Amino acid sequence: MVLIVFLLAYLVRRKLDSSGHFSGDALWRAWFHRGSRVHAGAETSVGGGLALVLLPAFLSGLLEYLLTGYGIRWLVYPVEFIVLVAMMGAPGWKRVLRAYSDAWSRDDMQGAWHHVRDWLPLEERQEDSSAESMHLSLSRAFMVSIFERYFLVAFWFVVGGMPAAILARGLVALAEQWPQAAARPRFVRWAEWLAWIPARVVSITFGIAGDLAGWLSEAKGLLLAVRKPAGELLAESANSALTGYALDPERFLKVHPDEWSRFGSTSLGAVRDLLNRTMLVWLCAVALLVIAGVV
Repeated sequence: MVLIVFLLAYLVRRKLDSSGHFSGDALWRAWFHRGSRVHAGAETSVGGGLALVLLPAFLSGLLEYLLTGYGIRWLVYPVEFIVLVAMMGAPGWKRVLRAYSDAWSRDDMQGAWHHVRDWLPLEERQEDSSAESMHLSLSRAFMVSIFERYFLVAFWFVVGGMPAAILARGLVALAEQWPQAAARPRFVRWAEWLAWIPARVVSITFGIAGDLAGWLSEAKGLLLAVRKPAGELLAESANSALTGYALDPERFLKVHPDEWSRFGSTSLGAVRDLLNRTMLVWLCAVALLVIAGVV
């Protein structure tokens, strides 16, 4: 049932993302509003944030334990479905990427930047940045967002069920949205710890789903870089697994200068296709694990 529940939740979540409905980020933001006020000098405290994530994780585990103990395990499955739909999802990206690609095709880089600036990391929102660096920042931000809201949740759901999925997604939400900004760096570090194994599994899957020969040429440096952040690992892995310089704008411009106006949409399309194929590989892998009786 793990595969069936996740597959149904994934399909529903993709539909919601396409229509731009029901953001899990809004749900976490409303939940974290309880931590908007702290005593002076306690801005770096992480206890309140952790409690707000551990509480739903604990309650979900307790509910599963009780339902199983009373012999009504089947009631856990709809609860898991609801939890996965709430934990996954990245609505809004479709609209932003379309507007960005349209502006890029018109050679309106200023307009493209205005469309995506709020979706980029704070340290990468320089208005005077080049088109190449802007595109790489956007591609990396998009991949990280999909990784944290789909692959990270999927990995920990398969490994540890609802509590682990809620904890992993909750730490990401704390790193991005906890009202006390001074405490966020610690949440970022903990979220990176939970992402360490899933990010490397995704990296390997990029090679399977993309250009395996190209990925293998960089595999040793990627997988042995134990301190490399998940975002950098995903971006470099995707670059090695994609053909046609999809994530190398400088090389693309030199080789195909006449097609530069199409690079924005072509590159993002290649990244989306790679992520979709990667999720398909994950679903097949989970199916094999279910058949083997591992999960």
